[in-house]
Amino acid sequence: MFTFKKALPEEVGVPSSCIKKLLKSLDEKEIPMHSFLILKNDKLILEKYYAPYTADTLHRMFSISKSFTAMAISLLSDEGKISLDESITTYFPEFVNKETHQWIKDTTIRNMLMMRTCHASTTYKVNMTSNWVESFFTVPPTHKPGTVFHYDTSAAHVLCALVEKETSMPMLDYMKEKFLKYLDFSDDSYMVKDPFGVSIGGSGLMATPMDILKVLYVLDNEGTVKCSDGEVRTLLNPDFVKKATSNLSDTCITGPLPSECQGYGMQIWQNEKGGFVLYGMGGQLAISIPDKKMLIMTTADTQGIQGGNQVIYNSIYEYLYPYISDEPINNISDENQSAYEAMKELSDSLAIAPPRLPISRRGDYIPRFWGYSVHEENDLTNSDKIKHDGDNRFAALKYSLLDNKSGFKAMNINLSEDGISSLRFIKDDVDGEKKLDISFGIGKMCEGNFPIYGTHYTAGAIWLRENVLYIRAHLIGESVGSVRFEIYFDKDDVTVYMRKIEETYFQEFDGHLYGTLIK
Repeated sequence: MFTFKKALPEEVGVPSSCIKKLLKSLDEKEIPMHSFLILKNDKLILEKYYAPYTADTLHRMFSISKSFTAMAISLLSDEGKISLDESITTYFPEFVNKETHQWIKDTTIRNMLMMRTCHASTTYKVNMTSNWVESFFTVPPTHKPGTVFHYDTSAAHVLCALVEKETSMPMLDYMKEKFLKYLDFSDDSYMVKDPFGVSIGGSGLMATPMDILKVLYVLDNEGTVKCSDGEVRTLLNPDFVKKATSNLSDTCITGPLPSECQGYGMQIWQNEKGGFVLYGMGGQLAISIPDKKMLIMTTADTQGIQGGNQVIYNSIYEYLYPYISDEPINNISDENQSAYEAMKELSDSLAIAPPRLPISRRGDYIPRFWGYSVHEENDLTNSDKIKHDGDNRFAALKYSLLDNKSGFKAMNINLSEDGISSLRFIKDDVDGEKKLDISFGIGKMCEGNFPIYGTHYTAGAIWLRENVLYIRAHLIGESVGSVRFEIYFDKDDVTVYMRKIEETYFQEFDGHLYGTLIK
């Protein structure tokens, strides 16, 4: 098996107390982390998964997929099947005609790898019902290729299509056959496909964090490593790896964050510490920090958090980077052992958590239960809304909804102080009424499968105010993101604000609802 040896952080010059501060900082800033792996001097010193994620959970890696596409193109080039300096139109003559713009004809594979195409944005998003690959050749270009850097996901998608066209197999299968098998890359890993059957080379990779850390390790070693069979193998062309991980394109104008303004290689970013990053939306980051001989892999969901990815980078650079030593901390004293145990205790306790109150309101908050303080005495016996089940209060509320774009005609909500609560939307369907149920915990998490899409999720809620409930469902699987609800209860009506933070689906759960209580 291709695995990394484990070590205590101090054995490779890393104080456990610094890792603890790093993890605590991200938790306090409410960055929804899914995993955090640290490799130092080829030793694994942290392998943290945030429940319900585990080591075996496949995670959507988004634009890390682009780096995989670049590696597949390199392999194809080494076989002599393509030339990086050939026009992309050479390989897709079916999409070229006399109307094809010259700038598109002038675009080479190398231009596409370096994000210097003739398009300023992703072409298939102009009309996602049309052929995604063909769109690259038909959407009017904006500028001469080989010049300005623009983040164009359609370029990676077309290059993935090229690999699949030339090999007659899915791109990830090709990569497994050529080199990923030597890393014991997950057998069940795969790539999500576009509506026309092409692997989404720009964002479709489903793999484990450890899978990505292994590939990062290969790149950091310029393509040559000791494989699971004991042989030292050159898995990727060293010259290509050097170029791909170097600074070839300027991103100072187009990069929205400091970490994305450091330059770009071939489908691989540069970072502030002189290394490179395999970068994916939402906090999927595989980071090489060469002067510390350190590799870091994170998965997360920073979507909807302004500058969320930069928070991860900054936490690493503030709490960990300055305190790393080139030498082991040899005196593993009681103090160091205690620091490690404290770090381990914190790490073990961290999981995807329910929403929290703003910092300014924490500490003196009294939990509320639909307009009633759980610490107050109230005569609830006259209310048909509040019921008792032993020591547990719960509310069963039903609302008729005004017409809305989601097509929901009614909403039921069952609230439980101690057990599992649920939200039900009811809409008409060809087969009758359709009931869409979302379970959640109040002050704790609850797992389920999201209605309509079947996406696995974990959800928790908190009372923001006496009559305001906030629910957040974290999506797990191909759709990484969240669906959020703010529910404003009044005496006889309810207002609901739904917000989905997910790239493609869940439109039904975005917008406003108003309902009146059914007594």
